[in-house]
Amino acid sequence: MARSYKQNYDEEYVEDFLTDEDDGVEILDDIYVDEDDDYDDDYAKKPEQAKHKNLGRAIAKEILSYIKILVIAALIALIITRFIIINAQVPTGSMESTININDRLIGFRLSYLFSEPQRGDIIIFKFPDNEKDNYVKRVIGTPGDVVVISGGKVYVNEVELSEDYIKEPMVDNGTTQTFLVPEDCYFVMGDNRNSSFDSRYWQTTHFVHKDKILAKVIFKYFNGLTKKPTFNTFK
Repeated sequence: MARSYKQNYDEEYVEDFLTDEDDGVEILDDIYVDEDDDYDDDYAKKPEQAKHKNLGRAIAKEILSYIKILVIAALIALIITRFIIINAQVPTGSMESTININDRLIGFRLSYLFSEPQRGDIIIFKFPDNEKDNYVKRVIGTPGDVVVISGGKVYVNEVELSEDYIKEPMVDNGTTQTFLVPEDCYFVMGDNRNSSFDSRYWQTTHFVHKDKILAKVIFKYFNGLTKKPTFNTFK
């Protein structure tokens, strides 16, 4: 009996042990599976979140790069127009037929940085009677010149100018005007002599001081008559 009891006990113990062990494995498996499910969900979500985050960063970076380009371009344009060129549109016909109404011009601000304006140059300058306005005229007299206008002709230092650029002969009003151009100053006239408010008629002074010259006109890029782009250079 003792042997039989012991055998039965051992068999029950082993059976119970195995059952408990199996139960333990099953429980652990359940826990493992549950944790795996949660981990898989999180793992699946993280790449999507990362993608959205990276996409947002990429878009922000792209926008920022465009903003930087625009800012840099604006600064460059400001520097160029402030210190290097003038982009001008002519509202009157005082320089016809060389420059017509609504023609658009480019003037170079640095033209006279190391040189002086020459007779025949077309310049953009501050109008002496009202410096808020900018005018475009042709240089006729340079410092020290004596300019005489008489009989519909222009004489510089007693030599008649040959002016193939004027629109039409100047009307003779029966008077003679004489101007001695001061140092660092210039006498200017429009190519449309009969319809140009220029050095002949100003009140404050008859001359443009060099400091008031903004630029030398170098070319025309838009024709106000044809309303088309063009390219005409000037002396």
